[in-house]
Amino acid sequence: MSADPQDGTPQEGTRSGPAPSGSGPLDGDGDGDAVARQLAGAVRRLQHAAERMRAEEGTRALVDLATGMLAERLTVPPAEAAARLAGLAGEAGVPVVTLAADVVGRSAGPPPEDPEPPGTPGPHEPSASTGQPDVPSTPVRALAAVPDLAAAVEAVLRQGAAPLGAHAVLVWQRLPAGALALAAQAGLPADEAEAWSRVPPGVPSPARQALATGAEHWPGDAAPPGPYVGGADTPRVVLPLLDAGRRRGALEVLWPGPAPALGHAQRRQLRALADLCATVLGDPEPAVPPERQADLLDGLLTPALLLAPVLRDGRAVDFTILRTNRVFRDPLGRPRSGLDGTSLLEAYPVACATGLLEPLLRAHETGETRTDDHLDLVFQGGGIAQPTTLRIAVAPLDGRLLVTWQREADQPGESEQTALLRQAQRLAQVAGFEEQTATGRILWSAGLSELFGRPPGAPAVPLARLDRHVHPDDEPAVRRLQDTVQHRLRTASAVFRLVRPDGTQRYTRVVAEPVLDADGALSAVRGAYHDVSAQHWTEVALGATRARLADSEQESAEREQLALRLQQAILPAAPPSLGATGLRAAVRYRPAAKRERVGGDWYDVLVLPDRQVLLAVGDVAGHGVGAATGMVALRHALRGLAVTGAGPGRLLEWANTVALREPGQLTATAVCVLLGPDDGTLRWARAGHLPPIRLAPDGAEVFPLPHGVLLGALADAEYEEYTARLEPGDVLLLYTDGLVERRDCPVEESVDHLIRAAGRPGPDLERYLDLLLELSPADTDDDTCLVAVRVERDGQAGDRPDAPR
Repeated sequence: MSADPQDGTPQEGTRSGPAPSGSGPLDGDGDGDAVARQLAGAVRRLQHAAERMRAEEGTRALVDLATGMLAERLTVPPAEAAARLAGLAGEAGVPVVTLAADVVGRSAGPPPEDPEPPGTPGPHEPSASTGQPDVPSTPVRALAAVPDLAAAVEAVLRQGAAPLGAHAVLVWQRLPAGALALAAQAGLPADEAEAWSRVPPGVPSPARQALATGAEHWPGDAAPPGPYVGGADTPRVVLPLLDAGRRRGALEVLWPGPAPALGHAQRRQLRALADLCATVLGDPEPAVPPERQADLLDGLLTPALLLAPVLRDGRAVDFTILRTNRVFRDPLGRPRSGLDGTSLLEAYPVACATGLLEPLLRAHETGETRTDDHLDLVFQGGGIAQPTTLRIAVAPLDGRLLVTWQREADQPGESEQTALLRQAQRLAQVAGFEEQTATGRILWSAGLSELFGRPPGAPAVPLARLDRHVHPDDEPAVRRLQDTVQHRLRTASAVFRLVRPDGTQRYTRVVAEPVLDADGALSAVRGAYHDVSAQHWTEVALGATRARLADSEQESAEREQLALRLQQAILPAAPPSLGATGLRAAVRYRPAAKRERVGGDWYDVLVLPDRQVLLAVGDVAGHGVGAATGMVALRHALRGLAVTGAGPGRLLEWANTVALREPGQLTATAVCVLLGPDDGTLRWARAGHLPPIRLAPDGAEVFPLPHGVLLGALADAEYEEYTARLEPGDVLLLYTDGLVERRDCPVEESVDHLIRAAGRPGPDLERYLDLLLELSPADTDDDTCLVAVRVERDGQAGDRPDAPR
């Protein structure tokens, strides 16, 4: 290839190496050699990258194969096996692929890497930072790859411990009965290994201490308990073997003479070896299938639980209650089904804090069966603490715990009635007491220590000193109680504020009665304390609520009364006299069915200076004082503006401006009519209101709907005007929606139904309006305004135009 002089792309005929001087197309050009060297370097990098990719493909296959082998061997999911492989490699300080190669039993060369920088120490050369030999990683790989624990320990000694000067490596395994077995060893004489093959449970040793406490022992630490393998003067490292929070054994490394000072790297390497030993070490406990565990639990005659550890950073911190047996009774009275799946700390937080959790954690870590005959615990529920003495036995079972417990209250001899009484006292937050006068002995039932805020086991408070534990304002009531019971020998009760040591107060009611002997002398005092704090605060809150409610009701009544009076003052019961206009008017106002819902309906009938008659009805949105004051503002605005001679459309425009300026976003509907008495002509406009109705001898007519939005909705609203004419005998009816509005049908249908039912108006308009109110189909309990005007004398003849202006 050859290089294109324009873009530097290799062309055919160019040599892969540097071009010799004086030959080729670049001869004599100083830049040609540089370009050739760059191309050669690029080729080498591409080849190197290809080799790395092929190696990585083999690496991934190797890691996947090792993960599958670990998953099958350890009976764990592949994801957990992969995480464990990566964790072990990290602890050992070796690449994952190296550890995977040893697991599958064949070598895998590492991917090509850049040469190590000069001065990097070899695997057995002293480290520049520590001056100590590094522990080679081969023992870690050997232990992970060899399925035989004995062969793995031989590899650890030969390639890991021997370079540090050690001469023996021992792996101890805990047996179910508490004994220790020498599971594998390398470097001990055969007779000595046989002598140490079993260590009885009662014999102390460094390995047993590591199992019991989880502490590590390093050269230079205080000597652990003996006897010792190899003698007391033999330096040793002892590390516990941990698996899922359980101490399953111990790793012991021995030196024939003074051990070297082990740095951080060496200690980390030995801990990684211990973790690998724990992984390879088999479990001597017989496996019990989960279904058999349930049968075993239900077959016990004492209350029992099956617990699973909750691990954090490899250590148990809590337990999950997997199951309880048939005879188990929750100390707090909850059903068994409510405990399954909950954590022990969640179910019994106070009991765990007072000593229940610690023996369970020790039993899980050490794998040894424990029996505690006397655990003083506190079970708390519903605000009442129950001091309880508990006997427990804990047995490890395939990584879980089988726990049996028995409370003193569950001992044989407790009747069902006693158990029922105990639960009732807990739920009612009642606790009893009894004081012997002669001996001074005081018996408190469960819950009194919690009520007084005293720790379990603290001395009881006698009735004679009760006044020292109450609020100063309540001391007289307590002293009267003491005097009545102890001197007058009569039953008494008192309610007081019990002051606890932390300064908090509990409202408490105590009832005490004297117990007399055969001679009538006081022999004992017994009674009960009842925590009534919740009831007291409920009563206080209820009293405050009642007071606020009474104030609100009074304020609301005053506001509604004010609104009603305001409405009655503005809306007269009878229309004004229309004089010689030849018109006759009648009005009706019916307030809402509920007096507290005073609305904003209004009407007006007014003779203007030019003898025209202003007729108006309206409905302000809302109820109460706000609606009433808005009604007053609009009614008076129309009255004042009508004297200007403006038409009804212009009057509504001005009323809209008034509504927009009123506080509280006032909105209202209205219809405004100007009626000329001489010829019966009328002009009218509406703002979102129902149209007027003309009642003539030949039938009723609902006027058409001119355009006009409700007042207070738009700033630039315009209102269209219509004209009509009334003949002698015609009646014009204006009304608000409270007359015809229904929830189940349109307003138009209600209007038609009402007019048909009422028929033609007779000579008495007052009676006709009463009939309309009586036949009203409305079901909204809203205010209603009615205005009816009749043309009494003949007017001028003419057409009745109904077109808009």
